[in-house]
Amino acid sequence: MTLPTTRAALALALAALTGPALAAAPAASPEAVAAAALKAAPVWDGHNDLPGQLRDRHKNVIAGFDFADTAATADPAKNLIAMHTDLKRLRQGRVGAQFWSVYVSASLPEPQAVQATLEQIDVTKRLIAANPKDLQFCTDSACVESAMKQGRIASLLGMEGGHSIGGSLAVLRQMHALGARYMTLTHSKNNAWADSATDKPVHNGLTPLGKDMVREMQRLGMLVDLSHVSEKTMLDALDLAGAPVIFSHSNARAVNGHPRNVPDSVLARMKANGGIVMVNFYPPFVNRPTWEWQALRAAEKGRLDVVYNGNPNGAASALAAWEKANPAPRGGISDVADHLDHIRKLAGVDHVGLGGDFDGIDVAVTGLDDVSTYPALFTELARRGWSQADLEKLASRNMLRVLKAAESFAATQRGKPPFENPTTF
Repeated sequence: MTLPTTRAALALALAALTGPALAAAPAASPEAVAAAALKAAPVWDGHNDLPGQLRDRHKNVIAGFDFADTAATADPAKNLIAMHTDLKRLRQGRVGAQFWSVYVSASLPEPQAVQATLEQIDVTKRLIAANPKDLQFCTDSACVESAMKQGRIASLLGMEGGHSIGGSLAVLRQMHALGARYMTLTHSKNNAWADSATDKPVHNGLTPLGKDMVREMQRLGMLVDLSHVSEKTMLDALDLAGAPVIFSHSNARAVNGHPRNVPDSVLARMKANGGIVMVNFYPPFVNRPTWEWQALRAAEKGRLDVVYNGNPNGAASALAAWEKANPAPRGGISDVADHLDHIRKLAGVDHVGLGGDFDGIDVAVTGLDDVSTYPALFTELARRGWSQADLEKLASRNMLRVLKAAESFAATQRGKPPFENPTTF
């Protein structure tokens, strides 16, 4: 009887042939996981201040401005660092959508701030129109998805600070009509209807007008941005919100206690709200030693101003010598990842995003120096165990969901009258 032997031999041969194929495939490297995620879902960054650079450097006259490559734009004589953003580096960074910040100084009188914001909207639209192969102006989620599919960078507008509308709901509506799709309720100072994170509280959060601002923004489908606002303002807005809110460029206060960062009391509510915290790369917000260094520098500057009373050049020279002897720590990619890990742990992976603040900051953490560097952060997170699906959510899927939810909520408000406030002059 040779049949059993033959069968056994066949089974052994089959096992030898199929064994390697059935063995577990080696795990993809962190670099490969990051690359796959960014191919499937390019970065949608929540905050880039390039429009401010056009104002500061070019007075918004951009005929001849080369957006293809701005890496050589440093001008030490004018105390200007090289710009962080250009088309070449956006492509290297796998950026597929960008909220361009049409920020103007919170120190401007509000009527001037309104004019300047209109100018920033205009110059940003002109820059987008001048680069049609690479940029697509968008005002809704459908446009963002279409632009990404066509390989263009979806370009949306965000206003940074309620001073941009001069306390007027009518102006808010007109800014929305021009394409603004979020407004940060305050910047570094309080305004007449909301408290800032970095000013002495005067309103205990939102005033009645401030609450109407939130209601009207959500009626319009405009994202309520809570970066820069006080904790009480955050909580007041969340109490009112029928649609998800965003933090366009903020970090976790539990990781670094800077008042600009988001406290755990707010992060714990993000899941129910459906919102998103888009983490920022500015060292004082990311890295506690940098924040502490800022405090030490401020104290030293105050001391030197007294010691060199009447001699401002002497004070400036002495402060420069102190800075040289005590260089500011910058932190690095791992510090940014710590913030993302904390927000993910407390709020969930559906509520994280990125808002680098490029071209609105003088320095970023080491390794995230300009818009080309996002893949390095994704690699670090993959190394920490974030899956490709997690990274796709971080890159752009979360932000896309949030904008769609805001649009859906606005659709339920059609037919409801606008909120109004009286003119003041």
